[in-house]
Amino acid sequence: MLVFAQFGAGRIGAIHAANLAASGTARLAHVVDVNAAAATALAGRHGARVSDTAAALADPAVGAVIIASSTDTHADLIIAAARAGKAIFCEKPIDLSLARVDQALDAVRAAGVPMLVGFNRRFDPNFAELHRRIGAGAIGVVEQVVITSRDPGPPPLDYIKVSGGMFRDMTIHDFDMARWMLGEEPIEVFATGAALVDPAIAAAGDIDSAMVLLRCASGRMAHINNSRRAAYGYDQRVEVHGSLGRLIAGNRVATTVEQADATTVGTDKPMPFFLERYADAYRIELAAFIDAVANRTPMPVGARDGRQALVLAEAALRSLHENRPVRIA
Repeated sequence: MLVFAQFGAGRIGAIHAANLAASGTARLAHVVDVNAAAATALAGRHGARVSDTAAALADPAVGAVIIASSTDTHADLIIAAARAGKAIFCEKPIDLSLARVDQALDAVRAAGVPMLVGFNRRFDPNFAELHRRIGAGAIGVVEQVVITSRDPGPPPLDYIKVSGGMFRDMTIHDFDMARWMLGEEPIEVFATGAALVDPAIAAAGDIDSAMVLLRCASGRMAHINNSRRAAYGYDQRVEVHGSLGRLIAGNRVATTVEQADATTVGTDKPMPFFLERYADAYRIELAAFIDAVANRTPMPVGARDGRQALVLAEAALRSLHENRPVRIA
């Protein structure tokens, strides 16, 4: 039974805590959050206790931590957990600064502790099956990857102002997916974007609509299209084109019932948002982390993956501002 301390008792923290409780292979012992009421409520639901960072990391029974607190706390918590010898599960991004990411990863390497970065989309059963078929040669050599990721609506403006911008906050998931599906590191990024959903987002210095092109040394390409608005639900699709064919993973819907009448043929809309769309992915992701810690096997999404996704996000932001392709150093 792997014992956890969790940092963060918000929306994502509640998901992880519930999955821990249901796992049968792990137990939540400590909850740490600046919001005392949220920490107390979450700890009470799962038989844990409210702690501070020092007490949680000093507990010898704790073998692993979940970092689901605000992004600005991630690097410090990673460093502290690594020095305490705990296995680390950290939500994305590791930090908004590559320099801070590197400091955190240096601490992880020095301590020799395992670390997983929470790119949960890799664990979605449909995307995982698509990736498995690529590896099995189902479509030959990968040539193009097309990723569509559109939120049903923008987050609150106060969040946008501290999020690090669309590329670091939202597209970072797609950068990780592109690397995974391409099977090769991009060497060039070209990004364009605009605020088409809400002018207040532009006033805050961000965009809400983007298109990004990634190019690899082999010539393989990926196209990512993002929007903070989709009137029909949470739009999450991946298409991979190869020398022998293509693979597509489409949206998940509440039911597969199709209704047809004299005026239209219709199906259910996509799931409303990420908590519903990726419920299975969050559960499988945590199970994979626990399994890797227990069996001392490599993490399926490691610390370097977190860094490389941020490298692409930084290049995309530079490309947007300079209106040109940016080479990855």
